[in-house]
Amino acid sequence: MTTLRGIAVFLVCLLAGTTAVCVRPAVADTQVFPIPSASTSKNDGNDAGLIVPILITDPDGELRYLLAPMIIKNSIVGTRGTFNLFRYDTGGRQMQFIGSFTERMERKLVFNYVDPAFSEGRYFLNFGGSFFKNATSRFFGLGQRTIESDQTNYTAREARANWRFGVYANEVTQIAVGQRVRQVSLQRGATDLPFTGDRFPTVDGVQGETIIVGHRATFYYDTRNNLFSPTDGMAVTAYAELNQNVQNSTNPLYSRYELEVKKLFPSESKRAILVIRTDLQATLGREVPFFEQSSLGGQNNLRGYGVDRFIDKNLIAASIEERIHVARAKVAGVAADFEVAPFLDTGQVFNSFKDVSFKDYRMTPGIGFRGIVGANVVGRIDYGWSKEGGAIFAGLDFPY
Repeated sequence: MTTLRGIAVFLVCLLAGTTAVCVRPAVADTQVFPIPSASTSKNDGNDAGLIVPILITDPDGELRYLLAPMIIKNSIVGTRGTFNLFRYDTGGRQMQFIGSFTERMERKLVFNYVDPAFSEGRYFLNFGGSFFKNATSRFFGLGQRTIESDQTNYTAREARANWRFGVYANEVTQIAVGQRVRQVSLQRGATDLPFTGDRFPTVDGVQGETIIVGHRATFYYDTRNNLFSPTDGMAVTAYAELNQNVQNSTNPLYSRYELEVKKLFPSESKRAILVIRTDLQATLGREVPFFEQSSLGGQNNLRGYGVDRFIDKNLIAASIEERIHVARAKVAGVAADFEVAPFLDTGQVFNSFKDVSFKDYRMTPGIGFRGIVGANVVGRIDYGWSKEGGAIFAGLDFPY
């Protein structure tokens, strides 16, 4: 009971990159904890505000609901009001709802439901949908050799829906099928940068509305000892996806493929864990919208650059990270482990495999700081350096 409440409070404290120190809740059915919040992002600007987590437990003391209203002042889009709702049920089932309204342009509605043990643990079930407007999206053009001075801004207006159904072949293998629908249109952004539609009018996906319907088959092989904070094992994900661009009558079909491998090498004491990730992506087809292609930059790869810094049809990427345990302390009355994680990310995007060149690889060294509570909650801040000045990212999970 205490552990669940502590984990929930720690999760909320890390939302939006807050560095606040949480207060351990008293044993009660409902608890409220106002917490200051601050974060920064290369594309999204600076945030400062207040988050008010509300924890609701059942008569047995088990956490059932986590409500988290937020009021945030952003340096680019102004004041943002957000309401987060999480519901937790037995068997690992979770439901999430997020609603957000920002002073300038941005909107967000998200619903997601996941049941990792559907029908007595034989199947995996996930479905959800979202609508959002992101007014700080960036585009530099296609290819690895785009330059920083070509940076443009747009508002991504998107609606999405998806479902996935998986069958467990054994304890470490899952085969899943799923579908997705994605509707995208570009509008003028919130910054003083040139509008993407004016600078790159001929790039596929820039003009008009795009509707994508995708069908995916995925293979998962996972021997890691924990899904959220593993210390040993390997994970392999491979998928093939056939997509239809409904608005394109001349070249509507294209396909996407990915193979990702992650391997953890713990020391004997497990106080240091070497993690290696490789990723290969390929897109086949003509007139593929730029936002459907592979990208480098952001909190999960090439962390020295902003989100979607490099975009093209195909991608090769690799990362190496050493997670070093440095301390253990109490957070909300629960034991928390803290890590420092030096890393190196590298990769390139390209239009054709014949274009792959060693000189086009970008490298971003950096360092991360992690807090881990229990087995399910990870908070992190990563700084990556690049020739364009570097970037800072905060998240609620490991980058890979």
